[in-house]
Amino acid sequence: MSGTGRGEGGRGRLGSVLSNLAVAVGCVLFLGGFAWAAVVYKPYTVPTSSMSPTVNAGDRVLAERVDGAEVRRGDVVVFTDTVWGDAPMVKRVVGVGGDEVTCCDGAGRLTVNGKAIEEPYLRADGTGTSAGSPASGQDFTARVPEGKLFLLGDERTGSLDSRVHLEDVDQGAVPRGAVQARVDAVAWPLNGMIRRPEAFAALPGGVSEEGPLPLQAAAVVLGVVLIVGGSVYGPLAARSARRAERTGASTGGR
Repeated sequence: MSGTGRGEGGRGRLGSVLSNLAVAVGCVLFLGGFAWAAVVYKPYTVPTSSMSPTVNAGDRVLAERVDGAEVRRGDVVVFTDTVWGDAPMVKRVVGVGGDEVTCCDGAGRLTVNGKAIEEPYLRADGTGTSAGSPASGQDFTARVPEGKLFLLGDERTGSLDSRVHLEDVDQGAVPRGAVQARVDAVAWPLNGMIRRPEAFAALPGGVSEEGPLPLQAAAVVLGVVLIVGGSVYGPLAARSARRAERTGASTGGR
């Protein structure tokens, strides 16, 4: 009978140890995920609707802190340039140093170095320019100087972007060093990750890799699960052990 008591008590202590371990690991994952994200990402509020429908005015986005040298075509970036007003702006990179960016071809599409770019992000229904308006209301051709980026908003009818500065020395391009961050997700409202456009992947240099945000979010969620699960499991395991101990004592008494 005493052996049974020790066994049940041992199971109760094991349950308590596992519970505490789960909570401890959960706290590390939860706090670590948040801390990692805070180091890598910076929140911004989008000031205008020039990137609609990808991001809208007032949206809160998470932008990965990156060096301008890491930026690729298709990236949505936050940058500051005195020529553009010396305030943080959000636009999409469509050309890098050495590119010739032209619009529009016979199908109303943007071309980069002669390659037509399908841009499904221009329309909320995902059909891009194939069933709607051309990629730009004005025809243009721009050669992007080395070390510069050519930027357009996704809302092409009203966006004040590189097209406004075509007569400048750099034909509307901004220095890579003007980039502060790359937008990876819309945090509020919860619209999720901003994917890299496939059309730019075939061009030299390809597209940038996805940021670590999904992994960070997974760490936070797993941390919450372990904290809640461990907090619940400990008392349940202890209660189960006490119930089994009472049952064993009652049976032994008979």
